[in-house]
Amino acid sequence: MFPSRTWRENPQRYRLEAVKCAKHNKVFFPPRRVSPGSLDGSSLKPYQLPNEGTIYTFTTIEVPPSQFKDSAPYVVGMIELTDGTKITCQVADCDPSTLKIGQKVKIEFRRVQTHGEHGVLSYGYKAVPAIQGVTTV
Repeated sequence: MFPSRTWRENPQRYRLEAVKCAKHNKVFFPPRRVSPGSLDGSSLKPYQLPNEGTIYTFTTIEVPPSQFKDSAPYVVGMIELTDGTKITCQVADCDPSTLKIGQKVKIEFRRVQTHGEHGVLSYGYKAVPAIQGVTTV
C-alpha cells in the first residue's frame, strides 16, 4: 500500500474506526461518507469497533503478492467482531493448521508492510488467537 493511501486511512487503520448510521443502526467499515439508500451522510457518526471477535472464515496464502513475499505462508481471515461487523485481515502469531472457524481472536495494531527502498512502514490491524481463559479489560 502506498504511503499516501496509508495516511488517508489512518483513523480506520489505527483506531478501528467505522461509521454507524443512526437511521438504520448499521455499521459500515471501512467508513463511508453517505448512507446507502438515502444519499445523506448526516446520519453517519464515528463508531469504535470492538477489538475481539471470532474467525468467520480464513485461507492460507502460499504464493503472495511481491510486497508480502517475506511473510509467506500467512493466513488471511474474515473476522466477525463481537458487535457483528465483519472485517478482513491477516491472522498472525499462529500455526495455520491449528486455526478453526469460530476460534476467538483479538485485533491488534501491528506493522503490515514496508514500502519501497526507503522503508516507509505501514501499520494496521491484525487478528491474533485469543488466549483461552484470559479475559481482557
